[in-house]
Amino acid sequence: MERVKVLTVNPGSASLRLHLVEDDRVLDSLETGPHSEREINSFLHRTDGIDVVAHRLVHGGSHLVTPTEVTRQVRETIAGCRSLAPEHVPGTEALLDLLTDLLPDARHVVCPDTAFHRGLPEVSRTYALPEQWRARWDLRRYGFHGLSYAWALRRAAELLDRPAGELNLLIAHLSGGCSVAAVAHGRSVDTSMGFTPLEGSVMARRSGTVDPGMLLWLLREGHLTVEELEDGLYHRSGLLGLSATSDDTRDLVRDANAGDVKARFTLAVFEHSVRRELAAVAAGLPRIDALVFTGDIGWDQPEVAESVAGGLPVLGIRGGLSRARERDGVLSEPGAAVPVLAIQSREELSLARAATA
Repeated sequence: MERVKVLTVNPGSASLRLHLVEDDRVLDSLETGPHSEREINSFLHRTDGIDVVAHRLVHGGSHLVTPTEVTRQVRETIAGCRSLAPEHVPGTEALLDLLTDLLPDARHVVCPDTAFHRGLPEVSRTYALPEQWRARWDLRRYGFHGLSYAWALRRAAELLDRPAGELNLLIAHLSGGCSVAAVAHGRSVDTSMGFTPLEGSVMARRSGTVDPGMLLWLLREGHLTVEELEDGLYHRSGLLGLSATSDDTRDLVRDANAGDVKARFTLAVFEHSVRRELAAVAAGLPRIDALVFTGDIGWDQPEVAESVAGGLPVLGIRGGLSRARERDGVLSEPGAAVPVLAIQSREELSLARAATA
């Protein structure tokens, strides 16, 4: 079988990760800022023979819901999605411009992060809004972090030694952006993020779900402009807004252990919001075969995983998790009614697979 060398492009709102992948192996990688053409050029000069470039696309709207080779029409569709994820889509467009120029002979594929959730049941994806609004503007739940969820499902199946199509999982992707998902028989049936990546649990700097009536009140009474409200919800809320010191759980855990009451409260609000979202999407499962933590926080912040899992006895989940690990594995004790797993997010491998499937 011919080997395919894939460059994966994973832009965040303030970062960029490039990986060179072949046969589920990372050959080289670069993590840098989003506007670093010189570093990108230097990285590409270290290798040759790139066959496919897999671009992570946070939001492709209702028209881009599967991995798709880039054409002029696809570029126009992506441009139409800028307002849906303004923190991410323009960065993807800029990287498409740069990398199609630098790698004109490679096949460029956009991989929507919404693809994993494209089969959400109608009752899960529908908002109770006027029909005319929903039809005119495609107002629905899309869901995000799909590349991470796809990898977590695959690895959970391996760790539990069961076919992915038989598994019913609760998965928490906890990182700068946070979401949870319910996977029934290997398919996403509910998730906490919705029309945009702002809905759901508390995040690093994003608010997560808040009462829309409160936001309307702030606007109607002239307390905030639309621009101020958007900036506050996306950049100054979440862990940062609660603590006023940090958006990083590592800092907050350290400060909480040192007696900082505000840091402890911030973590408590965050962990409660994750538990609440997990319990909500669990309603879509016939049973829970495992709870999976992934993402930077889910994988590398055992105190958070312990608190979240330990607060869900109503779902048959217990705390008492192992903190000693260097690889993917089961954290709960042998024989636990609901195993708890930690799986490193490998979006680069998921991207490579999606672009070459």
